[in-house]
Amino acid sequence: MSVLDLILDPLNFEFMRRAVIVATVASIVCALLSCWLILIGWSLMGDAISHAVLPGVALAYLFGAPFALGALVFALAAVAMIGTIRRTSRVKEDAAMGIVFTALFALGLVLISRNPAQVDLMHILFGNLLGIPSADLWQVVILGAIAAIVLIAKRRDLTLYAFDKTHAQAIGISAGKLGALLLGLLAVTIVVALQAVGVILVVALLITPGATAYLLTSRFNRMLVLAPIIAVVCSFAGIYSSYYYDASTGGMIVLAQSTAFALAYLFSPSQGLVTGLFTHRRTTPNTPRDLAPVTQTAGRAGPEG
Repeated sequence: MSVLDLILDPLNFEFMRRAVIVATVASIVCALLSCWLILIGWSLMGDAISHAVLPGVALAYLFGAPFALGALVFALAAVAMIGTIRRTSRVKEDAAMGIVFTALFALGLVLISRNPAQVDLMHILFGNLLGIPSADLWQVVILGAIAAIVLIAKRRDLTLYAFDKTHAQAIGISAGKLGALLLGLLAVTIVVALQAVGVILVVALLITPGATAYLLTSRFNRMLVLAPIIAVVCSFAGIYSSYYYDASTGGMIVLAQSTAFALAYLFSPSQGLVTGLFTHRRTTPNTPRDLAPVTQTAGRAGPEG
């Protein structure tokens, strides 16, 4: 079988074509957003909101409501609760996130345990990329397109917010509104990515592409290009690997992204660990071997007296 056959044969199945579309959309949106999350330091925020949507998804299953609606409502509720606790108490942001996401995640587990026959826990936690129906496919495409368009349209303001909030305020840009916008986009993006990899693994799509691109370039504009490319390539690698090896699709996508990060960490031209060791060896001056004995002799010999 040729390489072309290996690529095209899986696409003969409709479920594979849907998986490729959903994974591509989710990867691009998550990778774009991950660039700002890395710079601002909101990795834990993405983790918190992704877990907090579990009760919304469970309730959507129970009442026959759209999957995305339940997840989005609880994602926005989690953002609002974290912000309220942070503003109205002495509790710091990381503690507020931990309290909210564990409470909502526990609520979701209780709802699922009370109705185990009606809610598929495995699909919620780990995604169901190969079994996405047409209605959910269009939800992912529409929500993903909205999030990507807003991110690209507001990229200058969001970048200024990430690098220097004080300067943004000084030139008339509301840092509070930009923060709220970014949190809202994070909620929408998590809803998009849940279809692909589920609650547990969604944080990997939100963090790993941006972190990988951050190791490969020092220019933010290049990060915004590199991160989606890395994410899409890893998604394709994960989908095809899961097809041929009969493994978890979401898990293979995340493993592919983790492998890309590991390669960047080790071999990045400017920041790679292995690259740095080789560069250090080349730039360290070596003492000529034939001078060593002379130096030692001169050290032992004192002035004649």
